[in-house]
Amino acid sequence: MQKILVIDDDTDICLLLRRFLGRNGFEVAIAHNGTSGLEILTDFKPDLVMTDFRLGDMDGGELLVRIKEQFPHVPVIVITGYSDIKIAVNVMKQGAYDYVTKPLFPDEILVTIRKALDQSTAQPSAPSVNGEAGSSTPAPKRPTGSEQYIFGNGPESKYLYRQVDLVAPTNYSVIIYGESGSGKEAVAQEIHKRSKRSSGPFVAMDCGAISKDLAGSELFGHEKGAFTGALNQKIGHFEQAHGGTLFLDEVSNLPYDVQVSLLRVVQERKLRRLGGTKETPIDVRIIVASNERLIESAKKGKFREDLYYRFNEFSIDVPPLRERNADILVFADYFLQATNGELGKQVRGFADDVVDLFMRYEWPGNLREMRNVIKRATLLTDSEAIQSRDLPFEIVHFNKLQSMETNTPPVTPVYVPEIPVIPPQTYYSEPPVSLVAPDVPKGEKPNLRSAALEAEYDMILKTLKQVNFNKSKAAQLLGIDRKTLYNKMKNYHLS
Repeated sequence: MQKILVIDDDTDICLLLRRFLGRNGFEVAIAHNGTSGLEILTDFKPDLVMTDFRLGDMDGGELLVRIKEQFPHVPVIVITGYSDIKIAVNVMKQGAYDYVTKPLFPDEILVTIRKALDQSTAQPSAPSVNGEAGSSTPAPKRPTGSEQYIFGNGPESKYLYRQVDLVAPTNYSVIIYGESGSGKEAVAQEIHKRSKRSSGPFVAMDCGAISKDLAGSELFGHEKGAFTGALNQKIGHFEQAHGGTLFLDEVSNLPYDVQVSLLRVVQERKLRRLGGTKETPIDVRIIVASNERLIESAKKGKFREDLYYRFNEFSIDVPPLRERNADILVFADYFLQATNGELGKQVRGFADDVVDLFMRYEWPGNLREMRNVIKRATLLTDSEAIQSRDLPFEIVHFNKLQSMETNTPPVTPVYVPEIPVIPPQTYYSEPPVSLVAPDVPKGEKPNLRSAALEAEYDMILKTLKQVNFNKSKAAQLLGIDRKTLYNKMKNYHLS
């Protein structure tokens, strides 16, 4: 029986998931905060973890990192709200398998869990976090005949297709730039499939999801006894990719000392496993990806400049979805047909208002976000076409939300008590003074200075009355300090 650990501070959601997943043949453990979840994790050894992003003692990003440090290859599904789409994108970059959004829909959860577990169990056994054999390891991701990257028909897609077509037959190293979720790995797979290495393996490694202590072992492998817990020999990703292509996603996240070893392997085309003495020749094409410019990372000291120049034989920019309007409906239809196949449904397309919403939305999560939106909408809809009611709030109300962000100036509320106007004699022990400021000689012809002084006198007097002669409040409303106010009151005989 496969095990699932659910971490959520909402007891109702925990009970719901325990009953539902239990009825579907899973053994479920529950934790109500991140700390207890990490404690249960060690003993329970789950096949999959589901965690809410917003927990009482830590956020999902921190918890995800700590889970991956102990069990780097256990898939983690993050539960989040649709208002947290950008957060969901970030946790995907940190190594989460996928995310589901509230409100939770049992069928959607079950499909996502089974896909994650199928992918996990399909992987060959390999060393765990301590290097021990028999536990799961990241499987080399190999393209199959059913996998196909949809380039679209727009000018951006045609230019991207032309670049892939040009570089694929060569043996160049390639850097692929693009935002998270834009399809960088799919482009790398296309390059591999069109290359002379297409019959060889395509091995993908997410450098952002691997613990810093394990990155060297994952890349180069290790010998038995190389470090504490290395009980068996391990074949690294370079050797797995021999004769094919190695794809390093978010390569700038590799530790600096691993970058030094990587540079040597790239230069010499030979590697030595950790703790080993024998050098093994390798024949691997390297494709790397990053969501930030590697030359900028090099200037910040985060990435070796010499390694950047080794990789930069050819570079490709994958445009974000918001810049590919001509292709939005192409991608939407592709994801709809794929979801129909998964769910066994016959949703034919999208209502006109949905098409309009898709074209106006900015898609911060790019293709990954669109896929998840359409999966959810297809599950929810009871019509032949997806309706706007099936879409998340931030897509339906995108224009209103944008308007609120850009057009509403920040307002600092100031409390001014409503006080009835009280006759002047309440405030003065002597008759009221003339409206003309005392330092302006009487009988002098009116000028700009005297007009300014009269206006200032009126403003001060009006404000003092408004706050019942509370000088601190008056100074605050007038935007001056108390000392300045006292001096002006003295000049105008108001003290």
